[in-house]
Amino acid sequence: MPISPRTLTLPNLITIARFLMVPAIVLAMLEGEMAFAFFLFIAAGASDAVDGFIARHFGQTSELGAYLDPVADKLLLVSVFVMLAILGAIPDWLVVLAVSRDILIVGAVLVSHLLDKPVTVRPLMVSKATTLAQILLAIAVLGGLAGFPWLATQAFWLVPLAALLTAASAAAYLVTWLRHMANGRPA
Repeated sequence: MPISPRTLTLPNLITIARFLMVPAIVLAMLEGEMAFAFFLFIAAGASDAVDGFIARHFGQTSELGAYLDPVADKLLLVSVFVMLAILGAIPDWLVVLAVSRDILIVGAVLVSHLLDKPVTVRPLMVSKATTLAQILLAIAVLGGLAGFPWLATQAFWLVPLAALLTAASAAAYLVTWLRHMANGRPA
């Protein structure tokens, strides 16, 4: 897929900006600049909503955007989760669970392709709920580290919720993939 002016839509440029925010957020967290990291994470999340709105409502969807957007989202969330674990702000096992789920999904897609049974990954409702819970957890913990203690108190219930939804999402994708591989029908 060659990159042309038609693929460099405003939503795609916003998504590329989100990619560029990830190292800034990680560096801010490493430097202890939690308020900056928190507000930049919020801005990155808002940029995801804005690029999606523009793409859908102004006819600027593109194949490039369909690939870039979820990768930018995962890079952002995984980077922040890993940093929060390194800082001891969230449990290591939760990060391992979240990253393992993403590796499972990518691995299943690759294996399907290699076995000439390509699968189309469509977000499941449980997957959307998982992403929302993970984002809310990141906001709560980063916000707590940034000096908003009322946000940090939300982590108490968000950790088990994110864990439960992450495990349920991994199981749902695995079942869907196994059915696809057994039947050879598109998933």
